[in-house]
Amino acid sequence: MTQSVPTINPEKLEKVAFILKTIAHPLRIAIVDLLSKRDRMMVNEITEALGSEQSLTSHHLTNMKLKGILSSERDGKKVFYQLNMREVTGVLACMDKCQAVI
Repeated sequence: MTQSVPTINPEKLEKVAFILKTIAHPLRIAIVDLLSKRDRMMVNEITEALGSEQSLTSHHLTNMKLKGILSSERDGKKVFYQLNMREVTGVLACMDKCQAVI
């Protein structure tokens, strides 16, 4: 009895690899996890929730925004960040399910 080997979708693998490379930092993972639970947040709300420095948090937010993981919306002087690529939550859920520490 031969078992069939599942076909690997190259596009899906590329997307997962891109997401993993982009969020491959503890603060970035924490930001994504936080934004997966909230619709949108300002930088100061994120820094307060994570206990991180504003400049470092802004740097990571900008990086993830440039790569399409996050998007931002301006309301006057306020800038709100939200997840733009919802697939990233699936990657985090898979890591959590596989007993990875998040």
